[in-house]
Amino acid sequence: MSEISESTTSETTDAVLTTVIETVEEPEAPSGFSEFGFSDALLKTLADKGYKEPSPIQKAAIPELMLGRDLVGQAQTGTGKTAAFALPLLERLQGDSPLPSVLVLAPTRELAMQVAEAFKAYSAGHPHLNVLAIYGGSDFRSQINALRRGVDVVVGTPGRVMDHMRQGTLNTSGLRSLVLDEADEMLRMGFIDDVEWILEQLPEERQVVLFSATMPNEIRRLSKRYLREPAEITIKTKEKEARRIRHRCITMQNSHKIEALNRVLEAVTGEGVIIFARTKAITLTVAESLEAAGHDVAVLNGDVPQNQRERTVERLRKGTVNILVATDVAARGLDVDRIGLVINYDMPFDSEAYVHRIGRTGRAGRSGEAILFITPRERRFVGNLERAVGQAIEPMDIPSNAEINQSRLDRLRTRLSAEATSEDKPEEETALLQELIQRVAQELEVEPGQLTLAAMRLAVGEGPLLVQGDESWLKAPMRNDRRDDRRGDRGNDRGRRPERASRAPEDDMERFRVEVGHRDRVKPGNLVGAIANESGLEGRMIGRIQIFETHSLVDLPKGMPENVFNSLRQLKVMNQELQIRKDS
Repeated sequence: MSEISESTTSETTDAVLTTVIETVEEPEAPSGFSEFGFSDALLKTLADKGYKEPSPIQKAAIPELMLGRDLVGQAQTGTGKTAAFALPLLERLQGDSPLPSVLVLAPTRELAMQVAEAFKAYSAGHPHLNVLAIYGGSDFRSQINALRRGVDVVVGTPGRVMDHMRQGTLNTSGLRSLVLDEADEMLRMGFIDDVEWILEQLPEERQVVLFSATMPNEIRRLSKRYLREPAEITIKTKEKEARRIRHRCITMQNSHKIEALNRVLEAVTGEGVIIFARTKAITLTVAESLEAAGHDVAVLNGDVPQNQRERTVERLRKGTVNILVATDVAARGLDVDRIGLVINYDMPFDSEAYVHRIGRTGRAGRSGEAILFITPRERRFVGNLERAVGQAIEPMDIPSNAEINQSRLDRLRTRLSAEATSEDKPEEETALLQELIQRVAQELEVEPGQLTLAAMRLAVGEGPLLVQGDESWLKAPMRNDRRDDRRGDRGNDRGRRPERASRAPEDDMERFRVEVGHRDRVKPGNLVGAIANESGLEGRMIGRIQIFETHSLVDLPKGMPENVFNSLRQLKVMNQELQIRKDS
């Protein structure tokens, strides 16, 4: 049975109802959606779609939202949270106003489209309700025309919603409910200021609903400022459900990543695969390497046009492409049930990013697998990720030739067995193939087994069936090549041996210059603390630090947003502005 406990926090003057749902192993008595007081039309729509039992987040959230309460919900992706807010908000719509009544903010175009489609699907029994998705990359004029015709529910990204509000084409004076979906992602992507601006323009009397997979301090501050006595709901996943995703990591040098990736894709079979890379440039490099190895690959990054992005996601969903290489931002909100394997080609910036990445697999009750590529210097950071997911990340070796060969044979055997037992082949084609086999056997005077072997070789193709290349590098010892002068805190300046600045940063890092140094009595810890606090970057992700007399050099991960550096330029360390810029 679900155990629900309610408590009142005393940290603020506002009374906060906290509801914690923890699912355990005992089965619950059937309840259905009828207990929520939904209309017959909505219940019929849910029945037609095969919805029988509400998920834990739906059981907890729907009653509160039906009462018109503000709500803060913490739940992982794939738990049914879209229906948890869409169903009660649709049910409470009157449909008697030409102005939008519900506004949903989503961090990405993909998520905005998915949420809008969900609203449309659930409103099938309410044909008078209109839903519109607005986001960048689509025609602005058509969105204006749709808004003028009258819309009940608007789902959009913060930037495009602000554009319409400033131009007066989106009138929010009649808004009754606002939903912030994946609020932590909006924080990570730099949208929180935009979200606050939107909140400040809304009517005084409105319902605010906030959903987030994680709950960083900035999101808690947002909820305390803009939500009124919200119900707080936290979903703790069943242990056996959490175990549906197997977590593993491989330690290697950066120079071996591409070869290791090819070997993993050969040996670890997944129905659909997403490979996460840190930057757009890396997504292209990885995709080109995989295509050269014979894989059918698609790319999803910030440079891909919207119409192509939609086609790519649809191809992945239908199975016409099996491997997607993507950046974190581009894959936000990606909802494809058939993803069986997530590969973290680059270490995520923080544990929250890892949680969102692996949320792309193990969906809809399926099992999934997550594999993390790490360098020797990143091994000590794995513990943070384990704490974030509440599960061990098992060490894994790069697959050997023997493992790859066995995997190839297993796949070939599976294909052969499926074809041999298939009964849906056209009889005419089957008869023609049988006749062809008999004719060739008579002409060549060979046994049927020889023809079978020839057919198998045709199926394998021109390349060799077995891998026989050198694999000695798999067992080569790895060095931890991380060197910085953080240990230089010990001792005085006279005893410090300065490091040479000529050594280039690692492949996944960029070097920046800051205008503080030994003369300012700055230590590496001062720089790490200041940069981490201001940027939101975990200190462990800050690389090599070199301190000189008048300046310092700091290695930071590639692909960090420009707005982060804008905030760092005015930051003071030891009473001196950093004035950070790329090192020339």
